[in-house]
Formats: sequence, structure tokens, C-alpha cells
Amino acid sequence: MAKAPLLQISDIALTFGGDPVFEDLSLVVQPGDRVALVGRNGSGKSTLMKVMAGLVEADSGSRVVSPGVRVGYMEQDPTMEGFETLGEYAASGLEPDEAYKVDMVAEGLKFDPSGKVATASGGERRRAALAKLMAEAPELMLLDEPTNHLDIEAIAWLEDELKSTRAAYVLISHDRAFLRALTRATLWIDRGQVRRAEDGFDKFEAWRDKTWEEEDQQRHKLNRKIKAEARWAVEGISARRKRNQGRVRALQELRAQRASQIKRQGTAAMAFEGGSASGKKVMEATGLSKSFSGKQIVKGFDLTVQRGDRIAFVGPNGVGKTTLIKMLLGQVEPDEGAVKLGTNLDIAVFDQTRAALNPEMSLWENLANDPELGVSGKSDQIMVRGTPKHVVGYLKEFLFDEAQARAPVRALSGGEKARLLLARLMARESNLLILDEPTNDLDIETLDLLQDILGEYDGTVLLVSHDRDFLDRVATTTIAMEGNGQAVVYAGGWTDYRAQRGEDAVAEKVTVKSAPKKVKPAEKKPAAGLSFTEKHRLEELPAVIDQLTAEIGKLEELLADPELFTKQPIKFQKATDALVARQTALSEAEDEWLTLEEKAAG
Repeated sequence: MAKAPLLQISDIALTFGGDPVFEDLSLVVQPGDRVALVGRNGSGKSTLMKVMAGLVEADSGSRVVSPGVRVGYMEQDPTMEGFETLGEYAASGLEPDEAYKVDMVAEGLKFDPSGKVATASGGERRRAALAKLMAEAPELMLLDEPTNHLDIEAIAWLEDELKSTRAAYVLISHDRAFLRALTRATLWIDRGQVRRAEDGFDKFEAWRDKTWEEEDQQRHKLNRKIKAEARWAVEGISARRKRNQGRVRALQELRAQRASQIKRQGTAAMAFEGGSASGKKVMEATGLSKSFSGKQIVKGFDLTVQRGDRIAFVGPNGVGKTTLIKMLLGQVEPDEGAVKLGTNLDIAVFDQTRAALNPEMSLWENLANDPELGVSGKSDQIMVRGTPKHVVGYLKEFLFDEAQARAPVRALSGGEKARLLLARLMARESNLLILDEPTNDLDIETLDLLQDILGEYDGTVLLVSHDRDFLDRVATTTIAMEGNGQAVVYAGGWTDYRAQRGEDAVAEKVTVKSAPKKVKPAEKKPAAGLSFTEKHRLEELPAVIDQLTAEIGKLEELLADPELFTKQPIKFQKATDALVARQTALSEAEDEWLTLEEKAAG
């Protein structure tokens, strides 16, 4: 007998500010569902989740929750009035003898339950809200950007918890590796319509592109039919007026059908433009050491940054990633060692706290009140990489409409705030970008575009991110800050770093074209003679080898382009370096697999 759905929404309609968000929307969440909820920024993902949680009442339609089913929602900005500590808030929905569950979750999410609500940062409050949901363990969990403000270790812990839970959940996240690892179905919000596919997020982009291609073909056929009918109307209607009024009405209906189609939102006109080139050597750090309050940030750290490098800094929250970057920029003095900056540096900074944006000012005022862009508060123009542009016109390039221009920044979604900050950053020329968690809240299409323009940027990038997929696609070097002053330099992105450490390098796969495999090890149960660690390693090595082989195939395909070296030398060098690193890692993985297989068989 089929189980009753946990949640059913039928014929929902919702309007904000006179504009429809949803019309005739229906969806069902079944027991055991693991669903990605995706869509462009501003498409209504968070609003739909609040409707599912019962926190927003629709104008019409119904929401039905099966008897005995608890629906839990992770709030983006939780209200904590009446609670002194974060732990008290997180345990507020539990029985007194269950409060220990908060401590268990807090350890995994790395937040202090004794922290005071009054002084807690936004990230600490969000982690407390996530801890509350995980400790309560409802039958249906609604998670809106749960990985924001989590470091990679905490993300891995959350990923493992969600893999093992028996609860159903719906996820909104910008973290593609997280979505790929966890989801088995996808809800896609597109222009007020919700589509569902019974495939996880790893199949989403192919599904989206196919849907849009079919839509474009239908639109093209409709346009051709309208054109043919309009020609008939002009050439022959006077002779057949009485007999063919039905055909005239049909032409009017075709035109109305075309007018009613909602145009897809484009991508932002984003571009980073390098000004005058920096020196070939951007910075050189020698013997850097730094401690704060007895905590060692780095010790004996050396680094040379060349023009065009994309260097990622990874590690737990609070380990000192931002402090190290500030030392490299000369903004923080080291206790020992020295930093020598190169010549002609023009630095632009993307701050994860969005501190450059005044939430009470309008979008217009935030753009037109930037001394670095040479404009003051009442100007209606800004200088965009040396060219004057009207503020509203520039905002439209970043997908903001004219009505939003005068609205306060606090009314924007997280993704829209990130887009506005990128608009400020991209208005100026630079040759050194500092990007601190730039991916938070961005939709998939904007993330893809950001990755592409960073690949084409002819300056240098220092990047802090917990987004594993983004690191793999952007970084040429990864600096892993492991605590106790240890900062180790690795070639490549996140997967390369994990492979060089001998860890599971393919927990998160990037979709690539497969190449012929040198070794196709058969997966079999390891023999009892291996240690536990060796057994685990032998089980995971086939996936490591498959992933590295596929990535090598993609890189070889890219390097086969004869024009790549002359037209995009930086991209050519990045691809060459990555190919060498992956070929080395593949050879080592194959040797390790053969060694372990022999030991297991012996």
C-alpha cells in the first residue's frame, strides 16, 4: 500500500506588490524524498519554501500536511527574542531530557551553544537555526542555504548526517557539490512554474538546457506561423472578409499566445577588466609567522604569487584565512618574516559580510555614492571601467529592474545583494581581486558566468571559499590552513588538494567527458588481511581513478584546440599545469590500487 505524501500543495497562487509570484502551483513531497529546489535569484525559491512550511499564506489554493508529520524549516534570519544563549534557542523545541542533542549537533556544525544571542553574528545565528532543525529531526526538513557560513569540515559533517537520515528534505543551496551528493529529485522554479524531475541535481543542467531548447523551437515555429498568417491577412483579406473572420481571429489568438509567453531572464552582463598590468611577481612572502592571543595563525610560511595565479585559501572557520590574506596585502604586520608587494597593483575586494553596501540606502545610492568610482550620492551616472553610464542602465545589466533602483538594499535577497556588490566591484578596473566567499547565495547561472569571467580575467585572484565545486573550477593553487600555524601549498583546486593528501578525491564530481581508461580496476570486497584504512582506500580508489581519467580527457580535449595557446595563454597554462598534476595523481592512484590489490589477494 502506497504511503500518504508528507506534504501536498495544490493550485497555489501568490502575489507580491501586484506581481504574481506563483499561479496554479502544485507539488507533492513523498516520504524519503531528497529534493533540490533550484531557480534563478528572485524566482521565489525561499517564498515557496515558506509556503511549504506554512509561514506564508497563499492567496488561494491549499496546503495539506499528513497527520503526525512535523515540518521543520531552517530560517535564514531567525528571531531569537526571549533567549539568552544560542543553545537555549536551539533546544526550545525539545523535551528537557533531549537537550543533549543540541550539543551533539553543535559539535558537528562548530558553534558554541553558550554563545550570547545579543552578540552573535549572523553566521552564528544561522548555525543555531540549523542545529535546532537537526536536533528536532522532523519528518520533513526544509533547508534554505544551510551551507552558508559553514566551513568545509562542517559541510562534510552535515552532508553525512543528511545522507544517513530517514527524514525527507528539500534543499536550496548554491553549493553544487552538496546538491549532487544528496539529492535524488529536482524541483525547478522557472517564471512562476514549478517543474519536477525524478533525477538529482547532477542531471539538472542537462534537463534545463533541453527544456529551453524545446521552448526555443516552439517559439520559432509560432513566429513562423504568425508571419505566414499575417502575410495572408494583408494580401487576401479584402476578397475573403466574410468567409475568413475565423482565420483572422485565430491570427489574433496566435499573437496573444506569443505576447503571454514570459521571457526567460538573461544572465548579468558581468565582466572583470584588468587595468594596467601588474608586475610579473605580484607578491612574495618569506618566513611569515603570526599569533593572536596565543593562537598560531601561520609559522614560517613562504609564498610567491605570480601574475595570473588563482590562489584559494581553505580551512576551518577561524583558522586565519582572512588574516593571512591581509598579511600578504600588507594590511596586517607579521610577527616575523616579510612580504614584498609587486609593482602597479590595483586591488578590488569582494567582502563576504557585504560591508560595502549600506542596507538602508537604495541600490541607486549604493552605486552612486562610491568615492572609488568617482561619484557622489546624488549623481545619476557612474564610471564603469572608464566609461560613464546611467545608474539605472548599469543596474539593468545586472538584472535589476527600474523599480528596484530606488528600493533599499535590505529588501534584496542574498543573491541580489551579492550581484549588487559584484556590480560595484566590476565598475572599476583592477589587476588583483580579493574574493571572500563570493559564491554565497548566487544562482547556478550567475555562478557559471562568474567562473567563466574569472577564467578570462588577466589579473590575479586570491580567493576564500568553502564551495568545493567553485574551487575546482577556478583555483590553480590551494593553500590549506590546517591549524597550529600549518599552511600548506598544493597545486590545483579542492579535488587536487584532497588527492595529494591521499583523501577521498571524488566525493564531489564535476561533470566531464570521459576518456579511455588506462586501468579499470574491478570492484571487489577487500580481503581480511588489509587494515581498516586500507580496505576503505581500496574501495574508493576505483572512483578516484575514474574521476582523474575523466578530468584528463576533458583537459586533453581543451588543449587540442590549436588556437588556445595564442588567444588564451593563461588558460592554456592553467590547463597544462592541471593536466600534469592529474596525470601524476592518476599514476600514483593506479600504483596504490595495484599494491593494495596484491596485498588483499596475498
